[in-house]
Amino acid sequence: MSRTARASVGDVCYHVINRGNARSRVFHKQADYTAFVELIAEACARRSMRVLAYSLMPNHFHLVLFPHHDGDLSRWMQWLMTAHVRRHHRRYGTSGHVWQGRFKAFPIQRDEHLLTVMAYVEQNPLRAGLVQRAQDWPWSSLRLWMNKVRPAFLSDGPVDRSREWLREVNRLESDPQLAVLRQCVHRGAPFGTTSWARRTAIRLGLESAIRPRGRPPKTAEK
Repeated sequence: MSRTARASVGDVCYHVINRGNARSRVFHKQADYTAFVELIAEACARRSMRVLAYSLMPNHFHLVLFPHHDGDLSRWMQWLMTAHVRRHHRRYGTSGHVWQGRFKAFPIQRDEHLLTVMAYVEQNPLRAGLVQRAQDWPWSSLRLWMNKVRPAFLSDGPVDRSREWLREVNRLESDPQLAVLRQCVHRGAPFGTTSWARRTAIRLGLESAIRPRGRPPKTAEK
């Protein structure tokens, strides 16, 4: 996989992912999920970060973040990951790696592509078969968006959810955009229109993520 946008440019939306080391389970019980959400809130109190969506799964998590300034994403995530690992080792008497490595962050265009990512993130527990309705999973932002009073760390973001958001998240019909999104995650590429993705890749040094895979075609010798 190509390297991700470690420079963490400000005012760019990112889909952030990390998985347990060797894909092992990280969140074992309710208290683990609760503690991680509390750490997200504390991280936002320490350094301002717009959290647009999140979903905590047994062995990984998804975040959609919208940092204000250059470097905010890296510093915010470093504190969150370090604080969580320390808490995990204290709680379970372990040592070594909890996560598979550094987080991966993929830039997202601020239009319907951002809504596609947020829906994908909040839909994760449903697609994994953990619940029958996406809003039944306690450890995602979807349930919070249904409440009139939301936690201070959760931000509206630059693109409004539709009035049919709950129905859209619960719809499991095949979406061509999801296939493109998964490919972007696999390659570490920006998710957006072709022209936007190309400009963003050049801006963030991710050109290798958008290059065609495989060997270039042979040209006939003259």
